[in-house]
Amino acid sequence: MHYQYDYYDIVEQALRAPSGHNSQPWLVKITPNQIMITADYSRSLTVVDPLHRELFISLGCLAENICIVASTKHYQTQVELNDKGQIMIHLTRSPQLPVDPLANYVIKQQSNRSLYHGGNITRQQRTVLTTMPLYPNIDCHLYPRDTEQFNLIRELILAGNTLQMADKRFITELKQWMRLNKKHAQTTNDGLSYAILGAPNLPLFMVKPIMACFLKASIQNRQDDQKIKSSSDFMLLTTQQNTKKEWINVGRSLQRLLLACTANQISYAFMNQPIEVNKLCIEMQQRLHLTTLPSIVLRLGLANVQPYSRRKPLQACLMSD
Repeated sequence: MHYQYDYYDIVEQALRAPSGHNSQPWLVKITPNQIMITADYSRSLTVVDPLHRELFISLGCLAENICIVASTKHYQTQVELNDKGQIMIHLTRSPQLPVDPLANYVIKQQSNRSLYHGGNITRQQRTVLTTMPLYPNIDCHLYPRDTEQFNLIRELILAGNTLQMADKRFITELKQWMRLNKKHAQTTNDGLSYAILGAPNLPLFMVKPIMACFLKASIQNRQDDQKIKSSSDFMLLTTQQNTKKEWINVGRSLQRLLLACTANQISYAFMNQPIEVNKLCIEMQQRLHLTTLPSIVLRLGLANVQPYSRRKPLQACLMSD
């Protein structure tokens, strides 16, 4: 069936979507005129994301990627959420449909955890992000370096590190998703690889004790503070309500913003610590005088391209009948 070849190719490209700890918590089912995305709760982050908020944001990112890539094959898409929390993407051939220009950047995007160059993004680059149409009830805020809001978010990120690194459950979960050398990363095709973390490719018996020494709040705060100071802006996405529908809309909006960053040579990295700790999330909302709910925080800046995170092969993500 011809549609299958198109749909498989669309999904394979779309799997570049981001997810917490690169957990890739999704399964996909392909049927005539439809691609269904469902959560793979076996890959959820039960400590850092107990409500599955970040999981559904990731599903939204994948859904938007599918819609964007589908435009390159001239499929019109319609997205809906069913009662089971599954995302149904209906596809209709439309030969005159224009290609979404963001499609050129789907396979190029990456979360860049490195130290940035220290320069500021331009007013024109900021305008691209602040004027991008977003999905309902989603807002995007940019806070440039040296503003009161930027410094507040920095403070809350470091506080989040301190609280998370003191939680043994958080450390245990984090270790489960760390891929400590090349062989380990190639075996799983997921998680936080040694290359992304800036670690050398060493045998496991050597790297495990080394990495354990680095999982301390003081070290994490020192590293993150340097990275924050090298960044230009924080970007904060907010929602009206904490519902699956709005989390998915956050993900769809976020994915378009990330591709726009890639298109405009803006590097980004997630800094969600203060949102993952509920009391810090409430504090962020109050001190930033927000009437909406903080959902995703990223730092933006200028940097060199880094090694890409690995992705599971398409077959590993497909649901059987």
